[in-house]
Amino acid sequence: MTNAIEARGLVKIYRARRGSAEVRALDGVDLDVAQGTVLGLLGPNGAGKTTTVRILTTLLRPDGGSAKVAGYDVVSQSQEVRRAIGLSGQYAAVDENLTGWENLYMFGRLYEMPKAEAKKRAEELLERFNLTDAGGRTIKTYSGGMRRRLDLAGALIGQPNLLFLDEPTTGLDPRSRLGMWDVIRDLVRQGTTLLLTTQYLEEADELADVIAVVDTGKIIAQGTADDLKAQVGGERLELVVRDRASVQAAVTLLASLAGGVEVDEHTRRLTAASTGGAQQLVEVVRHFGEADIAIDDLALRRPTLDDVFLSLTGHHSVEQSEEESA
Repeated sequence: MTNAIEARGLVKIYRARRGSAEVRALDGVDLDVAQGTVLGLLGPNGAGKTTTVRILTTLLRPDGGSAKVAGYDVVSQSQEVRRAIGLSGQYAAVDENLTGWENLYMFGRLYEMPKAEAKKRAEELLERFNLTDAGGRTIKTYSGGMRRRLDLAGALIGQPNLLFLDEPTTGLDPRSRLGMWDVIRDLVRQGTTLLLTTQYLEEADELADVIAVVDTGKIIAQGTADDLKAQVGGERLELVVRDRASVQAAVTLLASLAGGVEVDEHTRRLTAASTGGAQQLVEVVRHFGEADIAIDDLALRRPTLDDVFLSLTGHHSVEQSEEESA
């Protein structure tokens, strides 16, 4: 299968001011994205996701390494790359003083479409993204979800087969996020190759064929969502002991049923790896009942984004860095 994106050893260095220590926003990133697939670039704010996208979409020059997008070199053939791709960034790149239709028409004209074609394409995209009724309104009256849909429509104006979405659902309410997921799924079903950056493991799980985990400018793990979750031990069994005096007895009992146990004394929460699924919950309830140890809460929990990062890097998700906010 031919790769739509190939990157080898990408490096990007930032310096806040002359003489200051350098920050390696990217430190040798390798990526391969096969045509017709979705790669989820997963990482916390400041990990290097946006810098990677900016380089692959020719908005930044790398300080080292090389990359080809749609068969073109991102440095020496930047114009060809731009003609081949669509990009929707973290923030909707629309003019608030224009209507939705005017924004899309303007994008079409910037792509050097004839006027008639630009008009037709604008109307098609408004209908596709359920924005026809709002097409005559100025963007300042749009909700956040509507702006994101219009921005994605703008990225599709040139009908690209390769699309970059940089955290497309950040800041959206749950309903708008689910709606954006449906739009993205439709694009994938039509054969669009997609590189998606996200902070949300559930989003990558829903949309990506392969996930590349980024931290401090490096790809630290790659595979399916299930592959990544398996690295942190799969499902976890969590229970909360009612009485603090019973915590130690509960630890001993749970260890005999599930192996190693992590304890949070403050919340009386016990966590252990689960290999038995729902049946193991039944066993825990039975044994704790026989031991007369009261439980306030008991559940199976899949690993979260923070679990993955804590396992892979030794730290939780980090705060936004200078690189990502630039």
